[in-house]
Amino acid sequence: MATTEWGNQTSILDVILLGFGNLPELQICLFLLFLVIYIMSVSGNTLIVVLVVADQHLHTPMYFFLGNLSCLETCYSFTILPRMLASLLTGDRTISFRMCILQYYFFAFLVSVECYLLSVMSYDQYLAICKPLHYTALMNSRFCLQLAAGSWISGLLASSTMTSLISQLSFCGPNEVDHFMCDTTPVKKLSCSDTSLVDTVTFILASIIILPPFLLNLVSYVCIIPTILRVPSTTRRQKAFSTCSSHLIVVTLFYGAFIIMYVLPDINTLRSLTKCSLSSTPFSLPWSTLSFTA
Repeated sequence: MATTEWGNQTSILDVILLGFGNLPELQICLFLLFLVIYIMSVSGNTLIVVLVVADQHLHTPMYFFLGNLSCLETCYSFTILPRMLASLLTGDRTISFRMCILQYYFFAFLVSVECYLLSVMSYDQYLAICKPLHYTALMNSRFCLQLAAGSWISGLLASSTMTSLISQLSFCGPNEVDHFMCDTTPVKKLSCSDTSLVDTVTFILASIIILPPFLLNLVSYVCIIPTILRVPSTTRRQKAFSTCSSHLIVVTLFYGAFIIMYVLPDINTLRSLTKCSLSSTPFSLPWSTLSFTA
């Protein structure tokens, strides 16, 4: 097996992403399916960003955060789908180890940012619905920029920390990953050194990145739903529910995929479900978020 030097550690040179290789008769169908997902995801999210930037009426905190989320989802598509499409079309499932680590870095970065952005959006809706008289003063332009910048910077720090630790491990094989991308658990399985420190730091970072935003989302909706139900106007109540349901769909998709990927036991059936949920998530989000602009 070919090796190379990585961070003063001996590392495997190439990684084989098995992906959907156990379904050889469906490779062309899967390629066409994910090609459509890729095109629709990029075009849908790009449309949202263009609308938010071009339309003066959409220069509000809610649409500012929505634009950030759509930009992030476009990056998701560029990080995950092109390599998978090339693999399905050519049958070449090999990726260099350095590119594998780079893909992991960007994926961890985007997941971390999305956790914070979704919680920021729920807080924005909480203020808009539960504190309407104070909303303009509290959610001003400067505060919006600070929240968005804090989300991106926090994700950058988290992914940089994890990638730095993983890159210091010794990787001596096997070089096969039962996934279509490089993620935490599959990459750690390639290591032949002690991963206890990586496991500990992963748990701590996951607790910081996942739990507080999740609780903020939960608490926000615990406050939002009763407030909406007390709105006397049927039209206003329906509009509020429509906006909140769009965000709630995105949150459910995100945390649902996260639970399938990282919380449920690692068995063959769930492993296949993980691949499907992760590969389809970039497609589902733009069409849920488009209803924000209605």
